Amino acid sequence: MLSNIFDQSYTFENSANLNGFYVRKEPEELDMVHMEMDSFDCGISFFEHATSKNQDLFLDYTPYDKSYGVGKPGLAVPEKKAGPDPFSSASFELLNKYGSRCRRLNGEKLSPPNVTRGMSIDMIIQLAAEKFISSSSQTSYELSMLSHPYPTPILCHSDDDSESVRLVQNLLSCAEKVDRRRYEQARLLLLECERITSPQGSTVQRLVFYFTEALHEKIDRETGWITPNESRNDPIEIIKHADTTMMVAFHKELPISQITKFSGIQAIVDHIGEGRKVHLIDLEIRTGIHITILMQALASRSSDHPVECLKITAVATTSSSKESLVETGRRLESFAASLALNVSFNVIMVQDMLDLNESQFEIDGDEAVAVYAEYTLTHMIGQTSRLEHLMRVLRGLKNLRVMVVAEVEADCNSPVFVDRFVEALVFYGAFFEMMADSFKNDEKSRYIAESTCFSTAIRNMVATEGDERKIRHVRMPVWRSFFERVGFRQTELSMSSVYQANLVPKNFASGNSFTFDEDGKSLIIGWKGTPLSSLSAWN
Repeated sequence: MLSNIFDQSYTFENSANLNGFYVRKEPEELDMVHMEMDSFDCGISFFEHATSKNQDLFLDYTPYDKSYGVGKPGLAVPEKKAGPDPFSSASFELLNKYGSRCRRLNGEKLSPPNVTRGMSIDMIIQLAAEKFISSSSQTSYELSMLSHPYPTPILCHSDDDSESVRLVQNLLSCAEKVDRRRYEQARLLLLECERITSPQGSTVQRLVFYFTEALHEKIDRETGWITPNESRNDPIEIIKHADTTMMVAFHKELPISQITKFSGIQAIVDHIGEGRKVHLIDLEIRTGIHITILMQALASRSSDHPVECLKITAVATTSSSKESLVETGRRLESFAASLALNVSFNVIMVQDMLDLNESQFEIDGDEAVAVYAEYTLTHMIGQTSRLEHLMRVLRGLKNLRVMVVAEVEADCNSPVFVDRFVEALVFYGAFFEMMADSFKNDEKSRYIAESTCFSTAIRNMVATEGDERKIRHVRMPVWRSFFERVGFRQTELSMSSVYQANLVPKNFASGNSFTFDEDGKSLIIGWKGTPLSSLSAWN
């Protein structure tokens, strides 16, 4: 069984501490696992053609033997009208917080950048913030808050680094002008940013390009060029209907995608135990790649505890494409047949999430039920009543063993524009840098992802307010408070699940850039110390 990766003889004396999590330290066994995984196209997983007309790719699992918080009553934060006041001391503190985040998470001192690779995005934003503050204030206290242990000439050892710092500094200055409603000054800064940015340039140029677009739209909205009702396409729908080829490339090339999937599915396997009838409820099935991992784990069970059937229920609203869901079901059933695994696929489609009820899931008395929610609950933060209703329906399901939740780990739900802007800049800066490292050989997929999903999210997060702001990421403490309030209790991620998370990055060239931390019983996955995702289990 998958859950037997750590046997009963495990002791912490023979372990290594990785950022607060313990993993078994058995070199011979781990070397064997790595050699086995090296035979695949993508480290611990590989994509092989499915027997479907679309020839979509599936992820294959190889088993081995052993802040701004929850309002009352909801998650959404009441909007505040942004005033004309300049950046407050709290905004300086926010910039300072990110200036030391990487060092805090890893317990490391800041070191000079690698000359051959240049400065990291995190360091560029830190230095740009320092320069922005120094140009905005003569207060020595504010300047000392962001001071670096290395002088600027050492940090900016190339013209590209210097240009990147200037770009981000101009972007911060522009955000300040917008916050003060000095729109003409802001437009001049935006024109300067546009002159040297591009959606296909360097990582910093791409990042600044999309934030520049977002600030342009915010100015247009606040000056009446765009009315509140004159909105672009719903960003959530754009993300949900992302190109399938791009989504498969994401799963294949982005380590963080595989980390959450392998670790999350492992948590499900751990909690369903030896149940012979398994019922997986998926709140955002998309391509269904993650379910192939579960299928292989169940198919690899010993003959003493075989799985009689796996029932998959996909939950969706009528805004989703039923044809796409049905096709996903066909591919999954075809994949299951190749494993000799008995699988049934059902779709619950409701016009409104408030219409969902327990009887629609058709749960048998002897089924072990698990819920998988990957990057989907965040889309409902602005619809608190629907999110609460969904949670209460799930909590009421009989035989529910676990609900596994993977979410964005960022605080982009502040009603204060400046705070939200800085949070988004740091988060997407790290994500864009991770994309650059992961998609070195697939520029097309990188460009499509950045120019559709990410640009739409950035624009919505920065430019809109009130009900129009659909993208509202919050951190784990906020989710924890919410889940506990609606009756869920957090449970520990198993050592097997944490082991899976630590194993995935080892199969990628950028693996050393991923960091792991814990927030209570949750796993926090980061890029060079900047948190990007969280993984947690609830029952």
